Amino acid sequence: MDLEVLREVFEVIEDRRDNPKPDSYVSGLISKGLEKILKKIGEETTELTVAATGSGKDSLVHEAADLIFHVMILLAYKRVPLAAVLNELRRRRVNR
Repeated sequence: MDLEVLREVFEVIEDRRDNPKPDSYVSGLISKGLEKILKKIGEETTELTVAATGSGKDSLVHEAADLIFHVMILLAYKRVPLAAVLNELRRRRVNR
């Protein structure tokens, strides 16, 4: 299932949070704290916006994946389970 890759990536992010590795991008970003994570999400949001306005679909897909990945890092940093977000999306779908 397509959602399985999100779960797998989130598990790796949580592992890097709980068992930092010196050569891990995720461990490094988490160790820098909330402000750096939020800054990175802002950068990725801008890159996604730029890709959406002129680049091809490949660039848009790449930047969307980057933004989703960094949002997942934020969720893990704040110890919000990915399932909570998926459940919220399900709730919205049912209520529409």
